[in-house]
Amino acid sequence: MEKPISSEPKKYYIAVDLEGVACVVGAPGRGLADAPDYPFACRQGTKEADAAAKALFDAGADEVWIWDCHGTGVNLDYAALDPRVTIVNGSGSRKRFPGLDGSFAGVLFIGYHAYDAPRATLAHVYSSSAFAGMFVCGQPAGELQIDAAVAGKYGVPVLFVSSDDVCVAQAKETFPDAAFVETKRSLAWNSCISKHPDAVCKEIRDSVLKLVNGPGGTLFRFPSPFSLVIKYKRMEGAQSASLTNPDGTPFDRPDPYVRSGFLNDPEDLFRFI
Repeated sequence: MEKPISSEPKKYYIAVDLEGVACVVGAPGRGLADAPDYPFACRQGTKEADAAAKALFDAGADEVWIWDCHGTGVNLDYAALDPRVTIVNGSGSRKRFPGLDGSFAGVLFIGYHAYDAPRATLAHVYSSSAFAGMFVCGQPAGELQIDAAVAGKYGVPVLFVSSDDVCVAQAKETFPDAAFVETKRSLAWNSCISKHPDAVCKEIRDSVLKLVNGPGGTLFRFPSPFSLVIKYKRMEGAQSASLTNPDGTPFDRPDPYVRSGFLNDPEDLFRFI
């Protein structure tokens, strides 16, 4: 397909989690990396990300970055991705969207999951063992919303989200002008009704092909400063948290499981978790 004429390179950034891809449900009492379907999740996450990347290139993208952002950041089958992509992986940098700047036209979220909600499959916020929930400006927020605010800090809008029905419903409230693909319907923490994995890949590719020339997605930002409340699963988590307000004072501890305060920048959160 011939690329449209543009004076600026068309660059896109795909963030890939695994809980929200087709058919993935994990196992009771285990993290996804310890569940029997983890190898499948890695393969399917690769296929869904690749479907999005190929669609972007077909629509005229000059650069597509794929960020392996689940857990340790070493999950996808990199050799199975389109050879034109740039790959971001690994952990330890304490940086969301490494290398992201204002030159990117948009971000796409593949396989993300809902924040804590009834029946949502594998729902959590960054760590299902550490946190019971996060609230920004009084509203529940998950990895999708917080990562989108990091992108928004650089002026990069959210173009696309694919996940289960609960996560997609949450995303539609936050990013009304993005495009969406529902991969499965959540029944419980470890249960869903899923579309066929190959059908999901085709739907992602078809949807992403259309979005490049669409309304431009949703630029999502937190105010500065913004209030943040973190509920921990265990009291010692709240006790040992080193979160500080912009003036250097520690976050309040209104009950044994909660820390609350203010941050200026969504990236400040990752200095503490």
